[in-house]
Amino acid sequence: MSCSVEELMKFKLLLSEDDGDIDETAVVGQASSNCFAFSKDSSNLFVVGTEEGDIYKCSTAYTTEYLVVYEGHDLNVYSVEYNYYHPSAFISCSADWTVKLWDHGRTQAIMSWDLNNAVCDVAWAPFSSTVFAAVTADAKVHVFDLNVNKIEPLCEQKVIKKAKLTHVIFNPVEPIILVGDDKGGVVALKLSPNLRQLTEVPEHRDPKSGEMKKPPVDPEELKKWQSEELDAEISKLQAVIDRALQSQRAPTSDAS
Repeated sequence: MSCSVEELMKFKLLLSEDDGDIDETAVVGQASSNCFAFSKDSSNLFVVGTEEGDIYKCSTAYTTEYLVVYEGHDLNVYSVEYNYYHPSAFISCSADWTVKLWDHGRTQAIMSWDLNNAVCDVAWAPFSSTVFAAVTADAKVHVFDLNVNKIEPLCEQKVIKKAKLTHVIFNPVEPIILVGDDKGGVVALKLSPNLRQLTEVPEHRDPKSGEMKKPPVDPEELKKWQSEELDAEISKLQAVIDRALQSQRAPTSDAS
C-alpha cells in the first residue's frame, strides 16, 4: 500500500517587540515545529508547538495561515496535548521549566507550573479530566490532580539516576504510567489510589446502599450514563479553569 504526503502549512518565524529594527521583508525564516496534537472534539483543529516557544492553533481547512498564536513559552515546546474530556483545553510543556494549561479560545495561559527543570513531556490521564503527569530532565515524574491541588503535584518522584526522562504515557485501562529516558530505558510505575480517583456522578449512586451502581445494559440507558459521566468530567475541569480565571481578574490591593 502506497502513502502520499501533503504539506499542510509553513509556520512563519515571529518577530518579537525587541526585533522592531529588523526589516521583516528581508528576513527569510520559518518557525521550527516540534510537536502537535489534534483536538479530541474536532478532526480539523490542531495545535503545534515550536522550538521558538510559540504555539499555533491551526485547521486543516485553512492551509495558508494559522488561526491563533499563543506566546506563552520562552524556549522549545516539547509537547502539547488536548484534554480527553474538555473540548477546548490543552496542555503544553517546555524547556523553560514550565507546564501551562490553555483554553484554545484564549491567547494567554490559564495556569502555569514551574517544575525547576526542563519539562520534556506531559500527558493527560484518560480516566480523569484534571489529572496529568509531567517528566523532567532531572529524571523526576510529577503527577497533578487539579481537582485536589491546583498548585502542587500530589506526587513527585525521582525514577532513575543517570539519565533524563523524555516521555510519559498513561495506560488506557490499568492505573499504570510508562516513562522513557534518553538512554532507551522504559520504566512502569503504578499509580497510588489517591492518583487514580474516578469522578463520581451523584445520580449513579444507589440512595439506599450508598454504593455506586453498575452501568446499565440497555444501549440507550448506557449512552445516557456515559453522557452523564462526560458532563461530570467537563464540569470538573471547567470549575478549575473558572477559578483560575477569577483569580487572574481579582484586583490586587496595595499594601498599606
